[in-house]
Amino acid sequence: MTDRPVSVRLRPLVSSDFDRVLQLEHELFGPGAWTYGMLADELAGLGRWYVVAELDGPDAVGLGPGRRPVVGYAGLWFDGDVAQVMTIGTAREYQGRGVGRRLLQALVDRSRQLRAGALLLEVAVDNDSALALYGQFGFEQLGLRKRYYQPEGTDAYTMRLDLSVPEDPSPGTRATTGAGGAA
Repeated sequence: MTDRPVSVRLRPLVSSDFDRVLQLEHELFGPGAWTYGMLADELAGLGRWYVVAELDGPDAVGLGPGRRPVVGYAGLWFDGDVAQVMTIGTAREYQGRGVGRRLLQALVDRSRQLRAGALLLEVAVDNDSALALYGQFGFEQLGLRKRYYQPEGTDAYTMRLDLSVPEDPSPGTRATTGAGGAA
């Protein structure tokens, strides 16, 4: 595997993506993965917004039209006050190459467009790459949810990004592009 950033484009998740997203769910989350019904219900839920990342540019050369594989996905729920990261995942072979960063940035941007006051999430306490990525974006740890992820019983940190604070555009203060860890 290379650490070279990969070129992806984001687009809305549609029902024809379900098989690939569920394949990634099982690869990434094992027994705790969402089912087809759970994904369909989630997409139909009020205030939901989901995107997929598919290979683009030089990384998609030779794949042909309609053959750009989905290498990541992410979802958001907005309740009218705060936004919640519902899921974010990157195919293992593309982790650490900027895909998770692009997906998270899209969720942050969408939350700001919706005028959410904050963006919340849960993350497994042992997911070091995701914790590093969230820290680079400015998320702060709020608390701990014991045995949150089932059936393994893994604990989760709750984290919050305050969106009422304007973004700092200076380089290196907040990650917005480029390579990095994947959630």
